[in-house]
Amino acid sequence: MRPAILIAAALAILPPAALAAKGHVHGAAALDASLEREQMVLSLELPLDAATGFERAPKTPQEKAMLDETARYLNDAARVFSPSPDAQCSIHSVLVRVPFLDGKAKADDHADIAASYVFRCARPAALKSVETTLFRQFRRLYRIEVQQVGPNGQRASRMAPKQPTLNW
Repeated sequence: MRPAILIAAALAILPPAALAAKGHVHGAAALDASLEREQMVLSLELPLDAATGFERAPKTPQEKAMLDETARYLNDAARVFSPSPDAQCSIHSVLVRVPFLDGKAKADDHADIAASYVFRCARPAALKSVETTLFRQFRRLYRIEVQQVGPNGQRASRMAPKQPTLNW
């Protein structure tokens, strides 16, 4: 099996925390991105604090509503990520895990949201960029550390509120 296929498979299965080189940092997310043939996988790890302002089970109806809104937003892949239109990418699958959403409280020092998005691109060679609205949605988020692998090799980059685009 080709190395890029193995990496893409690992990105699709493993939680981003297993792949991230750095630990939990408030305001900083990690994004693992892979492109193999027509499949693009984006795996996001986002501190719950960056999305909601807290890292524990919700204590008020307003905090519960914030968790629910966070989950709704992240499950709408088309709102979260916009690939280059010319690549003709469509959403294949979305998996989002938001801590405490099920009402079961766990004693975690640092709670993270994990989300995985799989896109199928009819014209993958036309994929030049992927823009995100994460910074507009989550004002406490100030950077996304990106690890990506694709037809042009591997690289690391950073996305920020003034640069919300991942370039291929």
